[in-house]
Amino acid sequence: MTAPLAYVPWNVSPIIAEIGPLLLRWYGVLFALGFVIGSFVLTHIYKSEGVRPYWVDVITFYMVVGTVLGARLGHVFFYDWDQYKDKPWEILKIWHGGLASHGATIGILLALFIFSMRNKFDYLWVLDRIVIVVAIGGACIRLGNLMNSEIVGKPTTEPWGFVFPRDVEHLQQFRPDQPVPAGAVAVQRTRVEGKEEPEFTVTPVSGVVSPSAEVAVPRHPTQIYESLFCLFLVALLYGLWNKYKENTPRGLLFGLFVVLLFSFRIFVEYFKENQVTKESGIIAEYGLNIGQLLSIPFILIGLWVLLRAGKNPKNPHGFAPRDLAEEEAAQAAAAKA
Repeated sequence: MTAPLAYVPWNVSPIIAEIGPLLLRWYGVLFALGFVIGSFVLTHIYKSEGVRPYWVDVITFYMVVGTVLGARLGHVFFYDWDQYKDKPWEILKIWHGGLASHGATIGILLALFIFSMRNKFDYLWVLDRIVIVVAIGGACIRLGNLMNSEIVGKPTTEPWGFVFPRDVEHLQQFRPDQPVPAGAVAVQRTRVEGKEEPEFTVTPVSGVVSPSAEVAVPRHPTQIYESLFCLFLVALLYGLWNKYKENTPRGLLFGLFVVLLFSFRIFVEYFKENQVTKESGIIAEYGLNIGQLLSIPFILIGLWVLLRAGKNPKNPHGFAPRDLAEEEAAQAAAAKA
């Protein structure tokens, strides 16, 4: 007998609304929401440390460009190069999906390095504050993955398992004599003329299953696992920053973020389905999938930064233009004029 709340059926459309040829998707809204919330948090942090909020708008631009380009190119080169190498123009069709978090991390690191060099910010000072924003964005993006019914987990019998009938890549077929897992649903896909997404009808499985039936079984909601972990990182990193503020040991927050995030990534990958077909061969050869292998260098970098955090006597806390007072004085003078 299953628990009363066992097996959550998740048949949510990824599209909020269709406005003529335009589609408003949950993923896009949540992606943008991460930057919006993050900009408010970063403005608060910068003001608290005497840095002009003007810089938040500038750094957000760098972040958006670095995130989108890095995530897209990361997916292309890390996961799906065979698909794109003969059709490179397909790389531009980002609306078709295909973003990689490791690529986004690389893109953000490069974009913020350019920002720091051009505007006379200490690089690690910038990273120590921006990781709080990145964790907020990570939580929102993983909820976007949930709304897309993508990056699903492996089948589970745990009472919090989610059933994803829209995840057509992992629908299963069962023989009539094969037992079907509790909570499974039969899926019927119907293409509706003029609509981007097909209609999905689901019915609980009971008794004999037709050999041609597609069945969605309960799976780990790994998107929620990762989103909740990102929220934990937000609370931890913001709490540490709030404790030290301008005296935050240089590299502490960045090093801690990278080590914890990518260590958790290695752990949670054991509960996920493979993202691409070639991962089966990689796992057979190395015992780890692509996401896990890509996480190892980041963990090593994070450990190196963490062990050195605040230990440079010439620059223990990093630096940034403390120009808020100048801006406020200029505004006051202009108001009196």
